[in-house]
Amino acid sequence: MEFTAPSADQVFALEVNAGIAELAGHNRFAAATPDIVGAIAEGIGAFAAGEFAPLNRIGDQVGAKLVDGKVVLPKGFAAAYHAYVEAGWNAISGPVEFGGQGLPFSLACCVLETLGTANMAFSLLPMLTVGAIEALVHHGSPAQQALYLPRLVSGEWAGTMNLTEPQAGSDVGALRTTAMPVTDGKHAGKYRIAGTKIFITWGEHELAENIVHLVLARVPGAPAGSRGISLFLVPKYHVNEDGTLGPRNDLKAVSLEHKMGIHASPTCVMSYGDDGACIGELIGRENDGLKAMFTMMNAARINVGSQGVQIAEAALQRASAYARERVQSARAGAADKSPVSIVEHPDVRRMLLRMRALTEGARALLYYTAGQVDRGTLGDSAADARADLLVPLIKAWGTDIGVEVASLGVQIHGGMGFIEETGAAQLYRDARIAPIYEGTNGIQAADFVTRKLSLEAGAVLQRLLDEIAVDAADAPALAALAADCAAIGRWMLQEASLDDRLAGSVPFTAMCAIAVAGWQLLRQARAAAASDVSRALAVAKPVVARYFLEQLVPEAGGYKAAAVAGAGLLYALNAEALAG
Repeated sequence: MEFTAPSADQVFALEVNAGIAELAGHNRFAAATPDIVGAIAEGIGAFAAGEFAPLNRIGDQVGAKLVDGKVVLPKGFAAAYHAYVEAGWNAISGPVEFGGQGLPFSLACCVLETLGTANMAFSLLPMLTVGAIEALVHHGSPAQQALYLPRLVSGEWAGTMNLTEPQAGSDVGALRTTAMPVTDGKHAGKYRIAGTKIFITWGEHELAENIVHLVLARVPGAPAGSRGISLFLVPKYHVNEDGTLGPRNDLKAVSLEHKMGIHASPTCVMSYGDDGACIGELIGRENDGLKAMFTMMNAARINVGSQGVQIAEAALQRASAYARERVQSARAGAADKSPVSIVEHPDVRRMLLRMRALTEGARALLYYTAGQVDRGTLGDSAADARADLLVPLIKAWGTDIGVEVASLGVQIHGGMGFIEETGAAQLYRDARIAPIYEGTNGIQAADFVTRKLSLEAGAVLQRLLDEIAVDAADAPALAALAADCAAIGRWMLQEASLDDRLAGSVPFTAMCAIAVAGWQLLRQARAAAASDVSRALAVAKPVVARYFLEQLVPEAGGYKAAAVAGAGLLYALNAEALAG
């Protein structure tokens, strides 16, 4: 089937949830006029349909291969990436002083959402580069910024994150990669990097001229654990002072992981310093690496949350088309016993409406989060704190709904959904990684009930939930959910032990995410009724929002028992009895 970008709903979410018009009232984002917003949404949709979407199937079937130390991708990927760079899509929100367009992060989210809906595996390449840009903007030296940012912003060079090691997993404090200071010679003042990193997305490829690896490592005498981590810039090719490329650095991909999905994205085992000559330079100060890495990871976590939306949108489009085309059985109770398209059957409609409500609710949450990030960039400290609070919600719940919607898409296809030729199975396989990487969803939930819940002693979350409750006076189920979330938040802060908080973290995070998403869909439904929107939006949006508010929100209220159950039952069996 042909890919169609959800441009109309994206623009609507940018207007209602991100508040793009208000953002454009600030000098920094003055270029984000309605015409520009519409042109970007439509333009990236056309580009993705023409360049990224046609490669999605072959990328899954053929995938990335490691041949003689080089990653080889199917025909068409290099040309598509070069077209992406030449069209300037990578530079949407990049700093103007380094060749970027300086537009809001919200618009960059629109670009990545569309690319990922067309081809999730391919879109990981620019997504990681965005994170590298963020890290250098906030923590790089002026010299590093001048040398590396122009080509990262353009997309001529790509970026990666190198955190995970075989023995460490999600515990980055256990990493062993070393960084030894260089005291003489042409690399004096830099470091020799040595170690192995795993699960490095797009760690090696030939699409970009250079790859800028951001690598966590330890300097001699560093404190134990996460306090002793430093961040290093390690280019695939050394970069001369004039920006030209020098010889290859001492690093390589030694293997590619054989994965369940996203086959076109080379997930590499990277080896640094096999010959003792891998050179990197410090970003920021020694032992401050985790702070710099979190800057990169926050942007990545929002964009991984977007991947849930991307897969959900792709699954919804595929399932909707199949439901219209597939003719099977007469409508129950109908006088005419002729077979009808399965879209006429109640349970198929239930699944399609659930898919749509989840997809549009997650998109509304995504753009609301992005809008808060943009306001934080403008100096709004309250918005900055709210964005920090929302990051684990969009990452965790957004990716969980991506899996659910992809699964429903398979179900609508029936037996054909389990057959690879329809493409429904690929979406389900691709979706499954998103709740795992960039911090598993359990880690996101733990972060939410510890660090995020504690922001301003709980006031950041309470203000958000109070705002929802007041605005949802005409949506009693939503107001009740917000009140339940507020009460659970107070219990966790004031009474619950740390174990109790962590035991209830996943259901509580889902409750809060659904409350915010429902609120943002409620705002969309009101806007659709009050403003001059397309007939399709005016007809569908109130129904989609009503389904979310009347069925998904009360369903989320049922998570309360699990959120406050505490940890006692989880430890009623010892480890041997539980897992033996």
